Amino acid sequence: MADPSALLRARLAERAARVARLDGADAWVARARLAVAVGAVAMAVLVFGTHALHARWLALPAAAFLALVVVHDRVFHARDRARRAVAFHQAGLDRIEGRFAGHGTAGERFSDPAHPYAEDLDLFGPGSLFELLCAARTRAGEDRLAAWLRAPADAAEVRARQAAVRELAPRLDLREDLAVLGEDVRAAVEPARLAAWGEAPRLLPAFVVPAALALAAAAVATAWAWGAGYGPVPFLAALLATWAFGRALRDPIARVLGGAGRPAAELRVLSLLLARLEREPFGDPRLLRLQQMLGVQPKDGGRASARIARLERLAARAEWAHNQAFAPVAFALQWTPLHAALVERWRAAHGGAVRGWLEAVADLEALSSLAGYAFEHPADAFPEVLDADGSSRALLDGDALRHPLLAAAVANDVRLGGDGPAVLLVSGSNMSGKSTYLRTVGVNVVLALAGAPARAARLRLTPVQLGATLRIQDSLQAGKSRFYAEITRLKQLMDLAGGRFPLLFLLDEILHGTNSHDRRIGAEAVVRGLVARGALGLVTTHDLALTELAGQDGALGNAHFEDQVRGGEIAFDYRLRPGVVGHSNALALMRAVGLRV
Repeated sequence: MADPSALLRARLAERAARVARLDGADAWVARARLAVAVGAVAMAVLVFGTHALHARWLALPAAAFLALVVVHDRVFHARDRARRAVAFHQAGLDRIEGRFAGHGTAGERFSDPAHPYAEDLDLFGPGSLFELLCAARTRAGEDRLAAWLRAPADAAEVRARQAAVRELAPRLDLREDLAVLGEDVRAAVEPARLAAWGEAPRLLPAFVVPAALALAAAAVATAWAWGAGYGPVPFLAALLATWAFGRALRDPIARVLGGAGRPAAELRVLSLLLARLEREPFGDPRLLRLQQMLGVQPKDGGRASARIARLERLAARAEWAHNQAFAPVAFALQWTPLHAALVERWRAAHGGAVRGWLEAVADLEALSSLAGYAFEHPADAFPEVLDADGSSRALLDGDALRHPLLAAAVANDVRLGGDGPAVLLVSGSNMSGKSTYLRTVGVNVVLALAGAPARAARLRLTPVQLGATLRIQDSLQAGKSRFYAEITRLKQLMDLAGGRFPLLFLLDEILHGTNSHDRRIGAEAVVRGLVARGALGLVTTHDLALTELAGQDGALGNAHFEDQVRGGEIAFDYRLRPGVVGHSNALALMRAVGLRV
């Protein structure tokens, strides 16, 4: 694959040049419009002042001005698209170079302190994994990506996502097209409300369409009869019947048309995405299946974008009745009841498909987000996700794992399960990298089980349920200490260990809020209880007494990070080593900041 940075820079330069050309075209058309306006004034003087020209000559500047208005509008739209394309490619470069924080969709609405690992692993918020990944244009797409990050999938599902991501990764043109479509897509589409509108019970009976057509025909016929000399009485009777019909159905008609405006606008926005996705040639089975949910289905009216276009036209024509000049004609022709009934007929035929369209778009956008990450990080490996057959232990085995949110991350391996220890007790001095190592392992597992490449040279794993205590805090408002919050989370993890997937626990400074005697007893009980339930885990500690647990059986192992003091300064290499750390740097750090100890 070509260097993604070089490709993005080349496309960025081309799109920026296009913006510059369109800026020039904008200025040229603006000057042309001004010149035509001045010419029109001069011609008006010749027509009305000196009578040197016939009034028909004024049609020339009027036509020229209207043509320039159309051209100017097209230039505006083309320049807006080009500017969004510039932003799209610049965002890709920023992600590659680690400058993405604060410039994307941070997903704060998905933050949940009760989630077993989301806050611990910085999944959401500024500078988060979600912000690094998310390229979704709709709320449904954001929801789907967040769901994949917050919960593991089984091996078959992960492999299916990986195959789709591999096919989408090189399709930069598709991702650019999706990025530059309509500016307000994300804000406009509310999936739950839109799907509920499509599935709601019918408000108008089916006979309204033929009845409205019959009354409209009667009004036309009696109006013709009046003009032919048969008097106004039949026409007035037809209008009276029209009024009575509309009066009887006034409330349901108002609910239909009042409730259709927002969905029609939302679906109009969604149709931009659907129309682009419908014509993309896919080969992957999952992508083809999703495309079929949007594509040609003759039994229910054709492509999703074409069906949505029909609803748009109905909603737009229904608004004509509010035009004062057209309102009398609209009344006589049963315009409002007829279009309300046609909207209901559309909803009866296609409303049930709206949820499926949203589901397909959500999946495709989530997969496209992961594909963008895969394209921008070609050195990252797609993990090998193994089936858990029930007879073998859970496994996590990887080489050179690095943290995807750190530009200068140090690579370390991980070996848990299989023939190795189920738990690694990680000791080490302050600031040596213990907590970062736990986060590195956790966030790569999240990527792997979402279907994305992991920031690793190699990674093999069975599906696991993550749980962590990396960012446990006390709560003044809730009256809970840090220790109480930690043991509450540990109980949550113990419950998760009996779930569908084995637990992978990441415990940072386990039970450090209590005395060393209680800490050792409590930590051993927690760790061995989790292992007995088939869990894997990493546990960091400053208390070297806890490292003695590894000598009692093969289920626990020791590893450590260390530092060196050189010329009064502490240096770290952030490399994981086997065994127990040999010294502490706490006193050296205290002296380094000027404390006398």
